[in-house]
Amino acid sequence: MSDYKHSSARKEARPGRPWTPQEETRQDALRRYLTAVAAAASARSTEGPDTAPGSEKTQPPATAAPEPPAREPAILRVRDVMQVPAASVPGDMPFLDVAHTLAREQVSALPVVDADDHVIGVVSESDLLAKAAVMAEPHRHGPVGKLRQHHLYEKSRGDTAATLMTFPPVTVHPAQRVADAAWTAAHARLKRLPVTDRHGRLVGVVSRRDLLRALIRDDAEIRAEVESLIGRHLLDPRAVGVAVENGVVTMTGRVDKAVAPELLASVRDIDDVIDVVDDTEAV
Repeated sequence: MSDYKHSSARKEARPGRPWTPQEETRQDALRRYLTAVAAAASARSTEGPDTAPGSEKTQPPATAAPEPPAREPAILRVRDVMQVPAASVPGDMPFLDVAHTLAREQVSALPVVDADDHVIGVVSESDLLAKAAVMAEPHRHGPVGKLRQHHLYEKSRGDTAATLMTFPPVTVHPAQRVADAAWTAAHARLKRLPVTDRHGRLVGVVSRRDLLRALIRDDAEIRAEVESLIGRHLLDPRAVGVAVENGVVTMTGRVDKAVAPELLASVRDIDDVIDVVDDTEAV
């Protein structure tokens, strides 16, 4: 495992909880995350399959005309953001010990592994809650209306991680793109994903927070790209001031009116920019 190393908000949107000053920032971050996941989904529908783990892109033939090297943006992989080592529980761990482990690790779910560290399922707080309900009322009253409810009830009568867990597990590979892992987490509605090698052995875990931080650049990085863009459009980049807060770019100063429309459009096209506030003066 060591190898892997804006607008006003409505309070009624969160019933029963007071709106805090930090909530709008959190909502902005969530919108940016969803935008990134949507972009990943769009790319999946238009691109071919990603390069398989361990394989390389085909090199151009030796007779091809030499081309200047193109600098491509680095593609973040799951191995770049996953947490190692990853906590897990064995399949034969008793119910109460699983509960204590979740509390100690301060997580909502843990991978369940066999003797060879293969991930065989995931046990979560929801599984333990159902188990606790069965313990409180072992004889369920009334007919079971749905097959899923019946399955949940029967599963919750188990006493170990293996009998309580959800399976098959949803996992990702270390070489998978972060954007694809984010799509997997969003589609499966999971907060944490086990990361497994090609043999199904646990090598790490990645959370939605890890994916969010990787997909969304912070304001300082956005500001640096905006300033670089201004430098390519203006003879005197210092004539324009740039401030970025939660993905919203505010531009001040004096801009040539012939250049301003193209510059503003270019800034709006930068990834992770939520909005552009134009406080510049056209000259």
